[in-house]
Amino acid sequence: MIKKCLFPAAGYGTRFLPATKSIPKEMLPIVNKPLIQYGVEEAADAGMTDIAIVTGRGKHAIEDLFDNNRILEAAVSGTDKESLLEETNRLMETCTFSYTRQKEMKGLGDAILSGEPLIGNLPFGVVLADDLCTGEHGRDGILAQMLRIYERYHCSIIAIEEVPEQDTHKYGIVSGTEIEPGLYRIEDMVEKPQGAAPSNLAIIGRYILTPDIFDLLRDTPAGAGGEVQITDALKSQINKGGVIAYKFHGRRFDCGSIHGFVEATNYFYNHFFVSDSPRQPDPTGGDA
Repeated sequence: MIKKCLFPAAGYGTRFLPATKSIPKEMLPIVNKPLIQYGVEEAADAGMTDIAIVTGRGKHAIEDLFDNNRILEAAVSGTDKESLLEETNRLMETCTFSYTRQKEMKGLGDAILSGEPLIGNLPFGVVLADDLCTGEHGRDGILAQMLRIYERYHCSIIAIEEVPEQDTHKYGIVSGTEIEPGLYRIEDMVEKPQGAAPSNLAIIGRYILTPDIFDLLRDTPAGAGGEVQITDALKSQINKGGVIAYKFHGRRFDCGSIHGFVEATNYFYNHFFVSDSPRQPDPTGGDA
């Protein structure tokens, strides 16, 4: 059982300025819940209850979210607002939270490497909070789906989805052999291809990684955009033992973009908040 999940959360969120000048992008709310809480709920539902968060300057609000606030709790005690804290309090009781800082913004690969002291020599999940994912109705969340695949193959697993060909330059793109429906043994991957892409299968912000990724990241030079890319380290894993790509069952919203953020807000509002008795969104895609 994989218990640890890493959340790289040190980025500036510049596409949401001026809001992110004082608010971490991971704390931007989809209706009434911060982005990062959706991701933590997905991890916890997959049994990954040791939550490791890589933060940066000005990100203390993330730590405050998963901590007690006695003044606020006393103010809403006995009122109809008290129930609104139940989901967050459940996570605080179920999960442990640890934090470290990424000293410089040198890319996702460097952010993951910064989390090594919190992870140790164990396989672990990775969630990029601004990729908000929900499972199809009646199915598990994305991380839980990926965990079952890891238990069969015991190698790094990455989540992928098909994207329009004109958008492939925005993503890490994989190519490989489909070994069963929706499951690919990766043969190559390219970070944000500027020419013809090898496919339209794009990596999204869900990973299960084996701990040798840390040594590979230490030896990975800066790549696309002058940053340490996780795709470059994964390419080394492909050569040493294999990486599996999984076309997940569910839906993903790119909440790192304004369009995707608004789309997610409308989706969750329409599915969970249009009745007289709002329901808390369920990361598995079912009714909470």
